[in-house]
Amino acid sequence: MIDIIINEWRMFLRDKLFVFSTAFFIFSLFVVVFLGTIQNRKQQNYRNEAQEHVRNQWESLEAMNPHSAAHYGSYAFKPLSILNSMDSGVNDLTGNVIKLEGHVQNEIVYSEVSQALSVSKFGKLKSSLILQYVIPLFLIFLAYGTLSSEKETQRIKLLVFQGVSITKLTFAKSLSIWIYGFLLLLITVVFQSLVNVIDRELSFRLMFIIVSYGFYYYIISSVATYFSATLKNNTSALSSILAIWIMWTIFLPKIWGNTVEKIHPLPSRQNFKSNMKEDRSKGIDGHNPRDERREDLKEKILAEYGVDSLKNLPINFDGIVMQKDEEYGDQVWDKHFGSNYKILSKQKFLYQLSGFLNPFASLQSASMGFCGTDMIHHLDFLRKSEDYRRHLIKTLNDAHAYGGSKTGDWGWTVDNDFFKSVEGFKYVTPKIKEKIKYYFIDLSALLFWGIFITALIRFRINKNLVL
Repeated sequence: MIDIIINEWRMFLRDKLFVFSTAFFIFSLFVVVFLGTIQNRKQQNYRNEAQEHVRNQWESLEAMNPHSAAHYGSYAFKPLSILNSMDSGVNDLTGNVIKLEGHVQNEIVYSEVSQALSVSKFGKLKSSLILQYVIPLFLIFLAYGTLSSEKETQRIKLLVFQGVSITKLTFAKSLSIWIYGFLLLLITVVFQSLVNVIDRELSFRLMFIIVSYGFYYYIISSVATYFSATLKNNTSALSSILAIWIMWTIFLPKIWGNTVEKIHPLPSRQNFKSNMKEDRSKGIDGHNPRDERREDLKEKILAEYGVDSLKNLPINFDGIVMQKDEEYGDQVWDKHFGSNYKILSKQKFLYQLSGFLNPFASLQSASMGFCGTDMIHHLDFLRKSEDYRRHLIKTLNDAHAYGGSKTGDWGWTVDNDFFKSVEGFKYVTPKIKEKIKYYFIDLSALLFWGIFITALIRFRINKNLVL
């Protein structure tokens, strides 16, 4: 088998079109990775500067009432992973800025797509675009050409008569083509590592990316070689292979995506907001002293401190009311935003299952996941930014309640040192070992396809071969 692979590569290298195409692919990958890295760094620098500017504004606040500062709020900017330059995933579609303030959990806004003049069918030019679409297509033509030439020259009959196993021949040819695609993948990953500072975590992510793309290239090469060997003529073989590739990359993802959205539909934005507003209005209204729940809380606090009126409390009841209002609001946000997050998780899970019908879906999901740009990582950012918002607002409300002011004293303020003491928002992308469980389906589907096509060649190639 090794001799056949070596011979195949000798034939490849004698073909000037192959050499020029390879040089073009490598040059294109270098350019895309390099430009993508530069653009990624610029975007991250902008976000770092914006986050620093927001922090400086917060630390420059003059003395004011803590509750006023809660309305002033802060902002969280979603950081970009280094591997965003390889596969941007959902980052271009989702927002990248979220306002953190009291009384409300805001939605993330300012997606890049919403600000773009035009939207490409395949998105921005990233190395993943070439690795997922262009190179597999080239592998198909290489796989088709190797066995079709053997058929046209009748050399395949001679090889069979000389005792060469047709199964071994098919495996050897598919592996020689897979090696080509795998080398292009390795070149991309190595260059990505050279132009970026790669730590241990990113090394693990790149390893999983290599495994995912390596499986997919093996599937593509083997399927194309199998069809080329078993169908009656070259035209039928090439047409069938291209039809499968088009179904995998264009039609099935769209069809399955629409199906998933119908099975697990998200509520409309209008209904989402109106339902939250309705639930929120049923809670404690921190600005309404006549609210029934406020009165219940009032009686409880008075009894706790053993006084008969708010003016005799040693603390500020207004701050307690504000925090209780926040805590009820948190329950409302958890109900509605949590429901949306669960729906998104169900949609992703169902879409991942389609990988057992379409390996391209598994490749895309794994690529985004290991690059840290999929919905799982996006939801992680939203949850952590909301956790910080709750911590921030509670810190301000506690200062209002227990900082030394009395009920009704809205003119009481905290100084600038207090605002500086409040820790700013810092987001760290979760380690892949914490999220790997979400991608077992994708890896399993790719492994399933690899085993399936291997078994197909091993046990069916001799029965279906058309000489």
